[in-house]
Amino acid sequence: MLDTVRQIETPEGVFLRLHSAGALPRAQAWLIDLVIRALVFWAAMIPLGLLGRGGMGIGSLVIFALTWIYGVVCEVWFGGQTLGKRVMSLRVVGADGTPVTLMPSVVRNLLRVVDILPGVYAVGLISTLIDPYARRVGDVVAGTMVVHVSDTPWGLQVPVLKAEPPPAGLSAEEQAAIVEFAERCGQLTPQRQRELADLLIPLTGRGGEDGVRQLVAYANYLLGRT
Repeated sequence: MLDTVRQIETPEGVFLRLHSAGALPRAQAWLIDLVIRALVFWAAMIPLGLLGRGGMGIGSLVIFALTWIYGVVCEVWFGGQTLGKRVMSLRVVGADGTPVTLMPSVVRNLLRVVDILPGVYAVGLISTLIDPYARRVGDVVAGTMVVHVSDTPWGLQVPVLKAEPPPAGLSAEEQAAIVEFAERCGQLTPQRQRELADLLIPLTGRGGEDGVRQLVAYANYLLGRT
């Protein structure tokens, strides 16, 4: 299936382009994760096997963690990427382009038991071929999707801060400029960040680091975050 583009508009009028990943790169990422988890399990079982029944019990917990917890931890606390997705330059995000949160991640990972039926992810594959954004059943129910990191939706790289509404009356171009500044902060030196933020002191009423944080807070609001 060809990768598709999903364009959505936040309530504040900012457009995001989500470049969804098709079945092939997702399958490759899953296979990489499978190999990694298998290697971790066998490495853990070498010393655990020496502990007898107690070691086997711990091994069962290791299997549980690798099967059900690994994906959630990586997606929520490591930027939406398992190791396999990182290798394949993929990322899990919310369907609205925001970073994936705990509950959607838990739901999409639990529903793998449905996607894997009746074997080798047949249901999941059919779902990715039918869905216009290549989502498996778990993604549809959880409200998530997998996108290419190189085409990460505009605004996703904005640091997460408590959102604050910007002054009323800003044009769409001015709102877009604020989001773009916040998104590129990580690519700028602190000195350059402060220099650009100082140009907008009439808007933020703050300079230096406080001005940078204020603009990022505005960007979070414009992206629909809370």
